Amino acid sequence: MFDKFLHPLIIIFFSLSLLSCGGSDSPEQEIPVVVIVEPSISRFSFLTENNPSLTSNLNLSISGNTITGRFPATADWQSMVATFEHTGTSLTVNDTAQTNAVSEQDFSDVLTYTVMMEDGRKLSYSVDVVAFTGLPIIYLTTSGNGPIESKEDYVEGTVTIKGGRNFADAPASVMKIRGRGNSTWFLHPKKPFQMKLDEKSIFLDMPSKKKWLFLAEYSDKTMLRNTMSFEMGYLSNLEWTPKSIFAEVYVNNEYNGTYNITEKVEEGSNRVDIGDDGFLLEIDQLNRQNPDDVYFYTDKFLVAIKEPSLDWDDDQYNYIKAHINAFEATLFASNFRDPINGYAKYMDVDSFVDWYLINEITKNVDSKSFSSIFFNVVPGEKIKMGPLWDFDLSFGNVDYAGDDFPTPEGFWVKDNPWFARLFTDSAFLEKVKTRFAYFKNNQNVIMNKIDAFAIKLNLAQQENDNKWETLGKYVWPNPVVFDTYTEEVAHLKTWYSQRMTWLDGALNNL
Repeated sequence: MFDKFLHPLIIIFFSLSLLSCGGSDSPEQEIPVVVIVEPSISRFSFLTENNPSLTSNLNLSISGNTITGRFPATADWQSMVATFEHTGTSLTVNDTAQTNAVSEQDFSDVLTYTVMMEDGRKLSYSVDVVAFTGLPIIYLTTSGNGPIESKEDYVEGTVTIKGGRNFADAPASVMKIRGRGNSTWFLHPKKPFQMKLDEKSIFLDMPSKKKWLFLAEYSDKTMLRNTMSFEMGYLSNLEWTPKSIFAEVYVNNEYNGTYNITEKVEEGSNRVDIGDDGFLLEIDQLNRQNPDDVYFYTDKFLVAIKEPSLDWDDDQYNYIKAHINAFEATLFASNFRDPINGYAKYMDVDSFVDWYLINEITKNVDSKSFSSIFFNVVPGEKIKMGPLWDFDLSFGNVDYAGDDFPTPEGFWVKDNPWFARLFTDSAFLEKVKTRFAYFKNNQNVIMNKIDAFAIKLNLAQQENDNKWETLGKYVWPNPVVFDTYTEEVAHLKTWYSQRMTWLDGALNNL
């Protein structure tokens, strides 16, 4: 190995025995051989003696002009001291000389190290060190390191973000946190959370608000079903679809896995914008209501009033109950197809079509009639479906809804009582067919998104599975079990592709 201070032109003298043509001995001659040393980096490391945030030495891999490695989550990668060996007279980053085992650098982004020779020759290396899994890291610290064990009672604490390469760091802020969800809370060891900040704040570059949800994605081993459904929402005409960001989460300094951090479905100018007098409603089940929840019945559904908070039988309650029941009565009346006095008088048809298609494409198990069927109403305006929510048990990821449910064939959401009635109107059916063609034309967009997110989650899914060990095992309610993340993602893609093909034919045959 060449010492980093050797001159680039090294002259080596050695003796060669030359024989004369006649075979007689000839005097030995010393012939100089010139070896040209190229600029290179031969070793790049981070040693514990220079980096107290490390518990063991970290040696990076060198391949061509690329140097790669991974920092542990505990590393202070914004201030790391590298140890290196090279053949040049100098080594620089952005024209700043680097001293071996002394110079500090922020490795949040890819850095370019340039080896310079005395004669002007140089070679640059990209030094790309991933911070843990490449995702932002969220540290949740509860008061007294107490557990988060209730869906009703918040635990106070702080939240800190190490944003890594793509997000800003955030210092510790006051928050409180509790559990959330239904089956996801009671059945699985990796718990979902609802966090409420002390004041409205931007969180992982998502618009400012107080409440944020941590989806555990435990049943969905790809961790992609919610995100892909939201991606369809972004392509749709729905007014608002939650934003979401994957992050690694530590609870009281213990790694708790990869989470999907999302905006909460709630009223707000940058969420469900229903103004001061609007209503956010959800078709739900009686056994899922809390004692202080307010709801009403139609002939077909229980409708929970999510926003605003109101009292039973007050003016707002009576208004929205009467309005939704009048809509449903008109939908099932003999003149429901009338463009003036029929269902179109009450509902924003385009939002119903897009909401239906996204839920039908994904074959979302809850969206036929069970729960998370959100819609909203502003007095004086039409009923709008949305936002989208709760897709972890979609794309065939259910084993309890009948033998045919996990397959990509068969209508499902079309059997929702409202939509079943709408489908008897040829005008509504034609709108569905037209909009499905739009989503079919964007099928490759979603397929490419699946690939891109799977790559982004490559390291994260490994760490998450090291923690929870779900791959290769049955997790309720998986209909199929694969040994690897790659196989899980491949199954998701195949299912989605086959679903789109089936719907293309089935809708056109109606």
